[in-house]
Amino acid sequence: MDSAQLRVFHRIFGFSHVRLAPGASQADLMVAAVSALPSFPEVRHRVKYVIQARTMPTAFPYPLNPLHEACGRLGLDHAVAFTVTEHACAGGLLGVHLCGEMLATDGDPDALGLVLTGEKIFTRVAKRVPGSSINGEGTAAALVSAAEQGRDRILAYASRAYPQFHGGEEVERATAEFQQVYPEALAEILTEVAAKAGMDLADVDFILPHNVAKVSWQRLCKQLGYPADRVFLDNIPITGHCFSADGFAAYRALVDNGRLKPGQHYIMATAGLGATFAATLVRH
Repeated sequence: MDSAQLRVFHRIFGFSHVRLAPGASQADLMVAAVSALPSFPEVRHRVKYVIQARTMPTAFPYPLNPLHEACGRLGLDHAVAFTVTEHACAGGLLGVHLCGEMLATDGDPDALGLVLTGEKIFTRVAKRVPGSSINGEGTAAALVSAAEQGRDRILAYASRAYPQFHGGEEVERATAEFQQVYPEALAEILTEVAAKAGMDLADVDFILPHNVAKVSWQRLCKQLGYPADRVFLDNIPITGHCFSADGFAAYRALVDNGRLKPGQHYIMATAGLGATFAATLVRH
C-alpha cells in the first residue's frame, strides 16, 4: 500500500498494530489456544468433536495437516476432527452451530465439542481485505456443550449466503456491488438473530463484530439506531482482523475487563467474503 492508503487504514479504519506469529505454525497456534482453556485438562476425555473453522481454502501446503497434528499434541486422537470451509470469516459461528447440532443428536450429555478459529496467513492475498481490513494471526478455542448449564448459552443462530459474490471474473464489479449490499445484509442478519431469540436488537447489550473498518460499523449503528458504544471495536487497533476468531477474542476481552455481566446478551456478528453473513446471540 502507498502512504495515502496507509493513512486511510490508520486514521479512518482504525488499524494500528496487527498480531503475527512468524515463528509459530498453525498447529502451534491451535495448541496454544486450547491450552489457554482453564478446564481443558479435566474435560479432555469428553471432547468428541474437534472442528477447525477455516477462512481461506488454501491454508497450508499438502501433505501437512495442522488440525490432526494439533489433536495429537493435545491428546485428542480419540475425537472426530474435521474442517469447515466456504463460509470464510463466518465459519467460526458455523462451527459452533454445527458442533451444537451434532452434540444435541448423538445422545451423550457429557460429550463436548472443541471449535478452533483463526489461522496463519499462508498466501499474499490473505494479508488484507482491500478497503476493509488488515489481517492478523490470532487464534481462539471454544468448548461447546449441548447440556451444561451456568455457562454462556446460545439462544439463536442465523446465516445467509449471497453466492453471486463468490469468485467470478468480474472482480471489480462484484466488489463494488458487495459494498452496496454489505450494510443492508449485515443489518438484516442482526435483526433476524434477535428476532429468533424473541428479542429486539435494542435489548442486546453488546455486539462483538468482525474487525473491519470502524467507519462501517459506525454507519451501520446509525442506520439501525443502535448505540455505537455497544459495539466492541477495541481490538481493531490491537489485533487486526484475525479471520473468524475476532468475536471470540472480543468476548475474552470483555470478560477480562469486567464489562460483560451475568445475564447480559451479546451478538457475535460477521461477514465472510464469498459471501456469507452470520450472527449468534448468546446470554452470558
